[in-house]
Amino acid sequence: MLPDGARVGRVARPTPVDDGPDAVVAACVAALRDARRASTTRAPNPAAVGISAPGPLDPWAGVIHDAPNLGPAFPGTPIARLVQDEIGLPAFLDRDTNVAALAEMTYGAARGIDDFLYFTVSTGVGGAIVSEGRIIHGPDGMAGELGHLQVDLEGARCSCGGVGHVESMASGRALTDAGRQAAETGRSPYLVQRAATAGLDSIDAQDVAEGEDAGDLVCRDILSAARRVFAAACTSAVNAFNPTRIVVGGSVAHYQGDRLLQPARDAVAIGTFRIPGRRVTIVLAELGPDVSLAGAYPLVTSRLMKNARPEEVRS
Repeated sequence: MLPDGARVGRVARPTPVDDGPDAVVAACVAALRDARRASTTRAPNPAAVGISAPGPLDPWAGVIHDAPNLGPAFPGTPIARLVQDEIGLPAFLDRDTNVAALAEMTYGAARGIDDFLYFTVSTGVGGAIVSEGRIIHGPDGMAGELGHLQVDLEGARCSCGGVGHVESMASGRALTDAGRQAAETGRSPYLVQRAATAGLDSIDAQDVAEGEDAGDLVCRDILSAARRVFAAACTSAVNAFNPTRIVVGGSVAHYQGDRLLQPARDAVAIGTFRIPGRRVTIVLAELGPDVSLAGAYPLVTSRLMKNARPEEVRS
């Protein structure tokens, strides 16, 4: 990464979760080395490594506490130290949504904004809180889990074990589950036909979205319910944090666009205190799927400058 956010080398490879933590770390190290070899002559000597990972995690100890997508043996793995030992450079860890927020603050939709919230609506729902130009981590490094705001006391069970969380009702995973149920019970003609062609297990959130576009009323209702849940989360978040902006990224958000954002804007306009409700704007993120790569630069520079807890400031 260069200071302007340009990537000078990029390597992508599968994460070997079935082979355990050592294999995952080895794959990360190999990708780093390959990216360095693939970089152009514009690249200066690297100063440090930024690691973006799913949380909850401890950004100061460099340890991921709970990573279901990385396998049951991964929690407790000191990934930052292991990468640092292999690469020979300082390595700094933070939650993927915090790193994405740093990227949007430095290069994207939150440039010039000191107080904003970042939501990602993708396979899961995550978030980050930026106040006075700094990521809010909390004493355990776990603040900002906006996908686990509770919006329904009798809602669906979340993957974290809670009930009625935003993620359990508005994520890509939740849309997938609802779509498969609608196909299995025969309620959605579009999804029934999709399942007959490719199999029930092939149905995902994209199929539900395409079903809505095709005029399927059940797909429309599934997505409308998810939009209401997201709108409720934004309303609560505006009252709680008084942000200037809410930046929304993730594959579901980018596909839905204003169909997801406008209901949230409308709900905030009538469901919040007048002054913060008038202040806040809700916009799509600008940096796309490489947002965590872009965020690695401000993560690393802030940590190198402070050499302490990652209370990030704009680079």
